[in-house]
Amino acid sequence: MKSWRYLLCGAALVLQGGAGPVAHAAIAPAALQALAGDDPDARMQAVSDIAAQADGDAARVLRALKNDTLYATPDGKVYIVDGPSILDAATGKPPVMPDAKPGATLAAASAVMPAGLDGIVVNNRLRGAVDAALSGLALLSPRRAERLAAARALQGSEPDAGQTILLRKAAGVETDAEIGALLRQLLAMADLRAPDAATRKQAVAALAGSVDPQARRMLQAMLARSAGSTPGHAPDGAAGAVDAAGGAHGEPDPGVRAAARAALDAINARAARTEWIGNLFYGVSLGSVLLLAALGLAITFGLMGIINMAHGELLMIGAYTTYGCQSLFRHYWPGALDWYLAAALPASFLVAATAGMALERTVIRWLYGRPLETLLATWGISLMLMQLVRTLFGAQNVEVANPAWMSGGVTVLGTLVLPYNRIAIIGFAFLVVGAVWLVLTHTRLGLFVRAVMQNRRMADCVGVPTGRIDMMTFGLGSGIAGLGGAALSQLGNVGPDLGQAYIIDSFMVVVLGGVGQLAGTVIAALGLGEANKLLEPLAGAVLAKIAILVFIIVFIQRRPQGLFALKGRSVE
Repeated sequence: MKSWRYLLCGAALVLQGGAGPVAHAAIAPAALQALAGDDPDARMQAVSDIAAQADGDAARVLRALKNDTLYATPDGKVYIVDGPSILDAATGKPPVMPDAKPGATLAAASAVMPAGLDGIVVNNRLRGAVDAALSGLALLSPRRAERLAAARALQGSEPDAGQTILLRKAAGVETDAEIGALLRQLLAMADLRAPDAATRKQAVAALAGSVDPQARRMLQAMLARSAGSTPGHAPDGAAGAVDAAGGAHGEPDPGVRAAARAALDAINARAARTEWIGNLFYGVSLGSVLLLAALGLAITFGLMGIINMAHGELLMIGAYTTYGCQSLFRHYWPGALDWYLAAALPASFLVAATAGMALERTVIRWLYGRPLETLLATWGISLMLMQLVRTLFGAQNVEVANPAWMSGGVTVLGTLVLPYNRIAIIGFAFLVVGAVWLVLTHTRLGLFVRAVMQNRRMADCVGVPTGRIDMMTFGLGSGIAGLGGAALSQLGNVGPDLGQAYIIDSFMVVVLGGVGQLAGTVIAALGLGEANKLLEPLAGAVLAKIAILVFIIVFIQRRPQGLFALKGRSVE
């Protein structure tokens, strides 16, 4: 109710120029009588006429009609009855009743009901017109958020005559640049139906820069032609341009049609550019996901030469660890729920790294140099891990909600929305890459890892604990996989089969980039992501993946070492 009072006051101030006493024009009795009548078309027109008045009285009558508090008497008078009070719908004041006692209070006088009072029935069609009229009146609200919401609510539809009048009044006094641009676009869409060809042509020119799909559909309708072969044209004001075969253009004037065609070409070109830029962004997003999934594999397979088919399940472990942290925060610290990722990231790394080190100590350490046995053993372990998760969490997917600061997105180029969660994951992927590079090149552990992988016997001879380094290297790769699972949990639901969707792509990234090459892994992941997103609109998702797989097979046949060859002595 408080916001409605703001709307009424704002509408009155707008009409009065923002100063001076507020005065309302009475509602036309003919419009009120039409509301109480039986003619459905006349009732619709009455709603439009009342809304066009655009003042507090009009809003009050329409609100009463929507809330079923508008009543009429047999003699055609209309009243607003709300509990014990009654107002004359035309004037907004209590009616003068002959039965009221002299000197009675306003409330007592309002409580005297006219004889034969009966509610005005509102059907669905009329209720929709009332809702549209009230949304138009909200364009005059003093609150920017309400005006912006009202303008956006009118997008995607063609404004009717009553809304057009309100749009012109609102556009004439609007000072906000964003809302003003929306109002001018809506007015241009309304002017496409103007009887004057010059007005329609001006409206078409105004819509050339529009990003509203409704504007695009209206321009297409102007160029559409019914069945016929030879286009022709009719004078301005005709229903369409009729050709010799009976076809008719939506727009009768050839000059306006030419302008509409040019505006539609501009809109289509801009939409194509926007789609291309969007595909580039989503390609980088997919590439960052592949990078997070493949980065750990680049260590365990690229540096250690271990074909770990359970790598996808390490991703899954990281995702379920994130889900567990979210559940703990939701149960014990609901006020800090938006910060559960701060605990989930290190927890995902530690849990996955612990699982990886346990896997290396118990199974993989006995299978070095035996790739087929390693593949079969890790594949069996992956099945066991999936079944363990099904037993603990159930077979159904679980939801990991984005924190509030990762919800929503930023709109660019009018219609392209870049989600915050994908932007955050892109940044996180490159942050992880930087951290891995620092560990491998600027720490004692990284020095030992590179020494063991290049020449295990010589490293053992100079005192490097090769067994412990093997365990820690596999744990590092597994922990990075856990971080990848935490990131993947922010893009969709988490289930026992999460890792299966990324294991093949991860191996393709590592092989294409070059075994043991961090830079090659980054380039291959981003390249495959971009190739997927750029090929999908042309060939579809399945054919795009097949084309990429064929390309990788041919590439590896010609260059087995991948994009970057490993320098120095390789692991034995």
